[in-house]
Amino acid sequence: MKEVAVEKAVGTVLAHDLTQIIPGEYKGPKFKKGHVIKEEDIPLLLSMGKKHLFVLEKDDTDVHENEAAHRIATKAAGSGIVLSDPSEGKIELRAAEDGLLKIDRDRLFSLVSQDEIMFATIHENFVVKKGQKLAGTRIIPLFVSEEVMGRAEAVLAAGPIIEVCHLKPMRVGVVTTGSEVYSGIIKDAFGPVLVKKFGELGSTVEKQLFADDDDEMIAGCIRQLIDEGMDFIGITGGMSVDPDDRTPSGIRKAGGDVVSYGAPVLPGAMFMLSYIDNVPVVGLPGCVMYSRTSVFDLIVPRLLAGERISKEDINRLAHGGFCLNCQECTFPVCGFGKC
Repeated sequence: MKEVAVEKAVGTVLAHDLTQIIPGEYKGPKFKKGHVIKEEDIPLLLSMGKKHLFVLEKDDTDVHENEAAHRIATKAAGSGIVLSDPSEGKIELRAAEDGLLKIDRDRLFSLVSQDEIMFATIHENFVVKKGQKLAGTRIIPLFVSEEVMGRAEAVLAAGPIIEVCHLKPMRVGVVTTGSEVYSGIIKDAFGPVLVKKFGELGSTVEKQLFADDDDEMIAGCIRQLIDEGMDFIGITGGMSVDPDDRTPSGIRKAGGDVVSYGAPVLPGAMFMLSYIDNVPVVGLPGCVMYSRTSVFDLIVPRLLAGERISKEDINRLAHGGFCLNCQECTFPVCGFGKC
């Protein structure tokens, strides 16, 4: 940065904002940081009392902050993302539709490891709403060299690092287990909860079957729902380690390839994830019925987005998997599930 006379400043770049004051009429920025001084600006600058300016000398190959942010943002953004216009060197990325936010964390870290590049996001693996702010990017100085941009764009060459995945509208089948419900001693309260929860995610509970505490009967209900074309099976009840809780063994008898029985999440420790062919079959613990937020909200949206969940994915929930059960729930604007 250097100080130059206004008359000699043509072609240089302002290093700071310049405020114009018209008494009784206007006070505000007239020239923004980064503005390239033109010949026609000189009379106005002089009228503002500016005889000297603090400016930057720009190399012909340097990239301005607005252009740099645009180049980074357009390459980083995948499907379901829209960009704001550049403002003071920054571009925001927003959700173009409702869906599950996914971020390539490793490449995000590689990108911000490049000198003079900034890219910040919210946490991934949560359902976001259309118009929601997801990320922002800019460069740190006013200009960067093409060499710096080249390194950043090389990280992005493999594809986008942030996208919103569409939640697939799935046909959901529910099997409700437990002798007390099967025999009619008590009325099922879990089914209506799942109708609401899946409905909020764009899927429909199309059929609910009831089974006694009998693993063969549970397995038969699961197979029936798969034969009827259900895309997703949820099993309620019987998920504890009590001897008469037969849901886990019923899932296995139905042919379930169990990924995990148990999750490092509270509420939701007794959650079970399995697959029969490509159909997710999940054992849902009782907390899903009465807790505002639970393991359901951390895993099911990812399954509805078509993601194949691994044992490692579930284990990673240990860091952040403890819900504080706040009096006023603000999920997902909290730490729950943010590993």
